[in-house]
This record gives sequence, structure tokens and C-alpha cells, in this order.
Amino acid sequence: MPTSGISDDHLLEDLLRELTPQVLGVVVRRTGDFAAAEDAVQEALLAAATTWPRDGRPDNPKAWLIQTALRRFIDEVRQEQARRRREEKAALRDIPPEEVEEQDDTLRLLFLCCHPSLTPASAIALTLRAVGGLTTAEIATAYLVPEATMAQRISRAKGRLKGATFELATDADDRLRNVLHVLYLMFNEGYASSSGPELHRSDLSSEAIRLTRAVRRQLDNGQVTGLLALMLLTDARRAARTGSAGELIPLADQDRSLWNQTYITEGVELAVQAFSSPPLGEYQLQAAIAALHDEVDRAEDTDWPQILALYGLLESLSGNPMVKLNRAIAAAMVDGPDAGLKLLEPLDDELRGNHRLDATRGHLYEMRGDLATAVEHFRAAALGTTSIPERDYLTLKAAALNDIARKPR
Repeated sequence: MPTSGISDDHLLEDLLRELTPQVLGVVVRRTGDFAAAEDAVQEALLAAATTWPRDGRPDNPKAWLIQTALRRFIDEVRQEQARRRREEKAALRDIPPEEVEEQDDTLRLLFLCCHPSLTPASAIALTLRAVGGLTTAEIATAYLVPEATMAQRISRAKGRLKGATFELATDADDRLRNVLHVLYLMFNEGYASSSGPELHRSDLSSEAIRLTRAVRRQLDNGQVTGLLALMLLTDARRAARTGSAGELIPLADQDRSLWNQTYITEGVELAVQAFSSPPLGEYQLQAAIAALHDEVDRAEDTDWPQILALYGLLESLSGNPMVKLNRAIAAAMVDGPDAGLKLLEPLDDELRGNHRLDATRGHLYEMRGDLATAVEHFRAAALGTTSIPERDYLTLKAAALNDIARKPR
């Protein structure tokens, strides 16, 4: 039955993007072959994009896509004698009508893409491709690698998943942790790119937020809510993190009127809700810290004692060296730079070669008034980072402090 407006390219594209992971989830679960199922779904999407604008959208678009994809899959099976056993298995399976309406396999598909057998890099790429709907070229551009390299990475990931369990079974909690970790890494790479000319890639961070919302709609718990809150509260500062020339602006110097107040309001509400959902995990604690930063209008009004206490809890929970580094910064803000520098001493082995350790020492020595030592650390940090905006910021910081240190008193 024709639907008004379906000829609009953007409306059709949005609908197909929303349905793609749901359809792919059903086809993967029913066929057990990720790569072949994805090919079949892509053919079904192409058929929809060709016929729907002409003939009108079907009454049940999801069912139409599932049936079309399964037919394409079966046709492919029939063309290859070596896959006859799979053909018979797939051909005998009919989709119960009620399943089309009530079951959404997006979450299962996301869990599969974040399978523990995959590296985080492969899991992120596969998630963006299968669940996020990004093309291989778009993912390659986001991660600054050739398209052929990314295609190979995704292909290998799909190969490793052949025969993998598609159910949320006894290891559901472990799999959820892995899913949240992948989404967290995806967001961080989008918010603070580890390399290249841009400080952030909003396509990656926005996609991580969208996928985390999707997980929360189907599987609401404290950790999921905490991660979504953390993403929103962090992403709220994006517009203020760079100047007119793309230069990095640290948190204390940002124009907070540019922060996204809608994200902050939602993020704070979610952070409070998550903190009230025991047991407390790392995302709930990080969200609480982010909320303390975002709730004040001036950097000098930040509740550093409470942030220090939260970092103490987070360190005892995770033992992550980056958490220890952030706790040292909070300690410096509460008890002075010497307290922070003392907490950094055990990190020389854990964070050897990490530019953030030198950058933090640079800031703490600057607070202490030891500008010459601060300059040394800022220069070392600039040499260690692969992010061009970070390198430029650290280089200029070292130069400015060096000029001050050389002036006669």
C-alpha cells in the first residue's frame, strides 16, 4: 500500500537504516552465516530502495525485508552445491508472524559483534558496519586507514564469528561488559581522536550514543544507564573544546555557555538514576564525576573534594592507571601539586611512554611554580602524542612557559 512521503530520499534512508540491524539480526540467527546473511540483507535493502519509491511502502516493511533477504540467501544456497545442507536447513524455517512484530534482534546482533573472540578494534568496526549501518569506506575514513585494510579487518571479524552462539545465554553479564567496553572505546575515539588532524570525530561519538541508547531501551541497568550518562555529559562540552582555528581548549578554560544544556540535563538525571542502581560500577562513578564538572558555571566552583573521593572509589574498583592519573590531578586540586606529583610516582612503569603522564606532570609542575621542569614535561608530551591538536597545544604551552621562565624577575 503506497505511503505518502516514502519517495523522499531521506525518509526512506532513515527507515532502512533503522530496520537494517533488526532484519540482519533475524537473518543471521536463522542462517548462522554472518557474511552471507549480510550480503542477502544488502540485496534486500537495494531492492527496497528501488521498488518502494515506485510501488509504495509495504504494510510491514520489516517482514518484507526479512522475507526478501531470506529468499536471496536461499537462492544463493541453491547455486552452490557445497552448501546444500545449509539450504535445506534454511528452507524449512518459516518466520512466525508474531516474531516479526515482537522480537527485535538488534541487541543480540550487537552482542555478537562484540564477541570476546574479537579484538576491540575489530569489534568496533563490525559494530559500526552491521549495527550502525556505516559503509566500510566511512569506517575507514573515521579510523584513518585505507578502505581495503578496513574491509579486510571486517571480513576477518565475520569469519571468526562463524558458528558463534547468537543467544544471550549464561555469559550474558560478561558479554554485556564487553559490549559496553566497545561502545565506551568507540565514544572515546570519537570524542578525543587518538591520531590525525581533528580533535574529535562527531560521527563516531554520536553513533556510540545512539547505540548505547538502543541497548538501554532493551536492557536497562545501572551500568548501561551510567555509560549513557557519561557519554552525554562528556559530549555536552564538545562545542567548547576547540577554538576558531581548531585549537584545543582545556576544560578549565572553556566557555561553558557553549555547553549543550539539553545533554547536561538528561545526563545528570541519568547519572543520579544510575548511581542509585547498585552494584556501583566504573561507568556510574565516571558519570557522577562528569556531572560534578558539568553542573557548575565556573571551573573554580568545581567540587574537587567530592571528585577526589569518587576517583578513590573508582581506583579501588578498576585499578586502571588512567584512573590513578586522574586521581592525582584531583588530589593536586584539593591538597596542592606536591600531593598530586607523589601519586604519579608509581605510574612510571604502568604508563611508560604515555604522553598523558608527561602532560599531567607538566601541569602540576606549572601549579608548583617550577616552570623549567614543566616545560620539559610538556615538550616530552608533545613528542609522544599522535593527535595533532594535542601536539600543537602542548608545544605552545611549553613555549609560553619557557618565555615566562626566561624573563628577568
